Amino acid sequence: MKIILDTEELASACEIFARHDFVTVDTEFLRETTFWPQLCLIQLSGPELDAIVDPLAPGLDLGPFFKLMADSAVTKVFHAARQDIEIIFNRGGLIPHPIFDTQVAAMVCGFGDSVSYDTLVQRICGEQLDKSSRFTDWSHRPLSTKQLDYAIADVTHLKKVYLHLKTELERENRTDWLAEEMAVLESKETYDIHPDDAWQRLRMRVRKPIELAILQKLAAWREREARTRDVPRGRVLKDDAIFEIAQQAPKDTEALGRLRTIPKGYERSQSGNSILGAVNAALAIEKADLPRIPRPATLPEGNGAAVEMLKVLLKLIAEKNGVAAKIIASGEDLDLLAAKGEDADVAALHGWRRDLFGEPALKLIQGEMALRFVNRKVDVVSLASAAE
Repeated sequence: MKIILDTEELASACEIFARHDFVTVDTEFLRETTFWPQLCLIQLSGPELDAIVDPLAPGLDLGPFFKLMADSAVTKVFHAARQDIEIIFNRGGLIPHPIFDTQVAAMVCGFGDSVSYDTLVQRICGEQLDKSSRFTDWSHRPLSTKQLDYAIADVTHLKKVYLHLKTELERENRTDWLAEEMAVLESKETYDIHPDDAWQRLRMRVRKPIELAILQKLAAWREREARTRDVPRGRVLKDDAIFEIAQQAPKDTEALGRLRTIPKGYERSQSGNSILGAVNAALAIEKADLPRIPRPATLPEGNGAAVEMLKVLLKLIAEKNGVAAKIIASGEDLDLLAAKGEDADVAALHGWRRDLFGEPALKLIQGEMALRFVNRKVDVVSLASAAE
């Protein structure tokens, strides 16, 4: 294992990694006190080299690492890649390509829903990982040998996990299935969320269009403020305060100061002025231009029984094909399928999911297919067979 503390060492190591068609990658970070994750460690492993990069080392330029991440000839292998890619995108301004997420691949290969790295290592490599350093403060220096061993284990075993899952995907002709899932992880829109869309992170607790307008304005302001100051969103304004402000619509300092969720004196701060500006901007919106409250789809009477049948079909297909049910269709997908059939805008009716589950689901809905209980098992039969 090589510990990399300067740019020249990093460049040399990345040249070695680039000789091969894949490299396993993991990061350690902290984000409790910042908006952007603080990158504390990068772990890399390939056929020739295992390395830990210290991005906190004085003078270290991560340019060679970002160049490796952008190298289209090298597959970057992660487990549960989203947060790692978010860090690389924010620090390096790029999204690694191509990528292979072993958590998603494991779901496609039937290892269960959102399977953990520990579980995959145990089931594929036959080894038990020591996770006692899981909650380490990775910004503290120096790191102990135990901490470094823990960190590098997150990428060394990943090589065997990757090769096993890659072989399984090829054997089952499911490589294209995974490619569809990786396209989402490689999309810039997955990580570059516009502040005006920040309200969608909040669990809806408003009932009127004007309340939603205020909530949208406040969430956008908070998002920009948190990014600018590099602090967690809750340090700028807590969610509960956003909802109370949206419902009470304070127009002036006195009204803002009376709210339960606003700290004493906050109403007279610069942030207080910004909040009032957001509220009054929302109040100035013409009634016809106010946003509509998102409403859940109205499901027809008896839809519950249809959904239960689809759940049985989903479980049968998932078990038969060795694929995690969660990655095929969500509960919301099933609700919409039962209510709208072919018109449902759900992932289950696109790509490999449609071939595997969507088409049989539509046949079940349309009465062209039936479920029956025979010999203590549930089976799927065509309507003609069911009528015999």
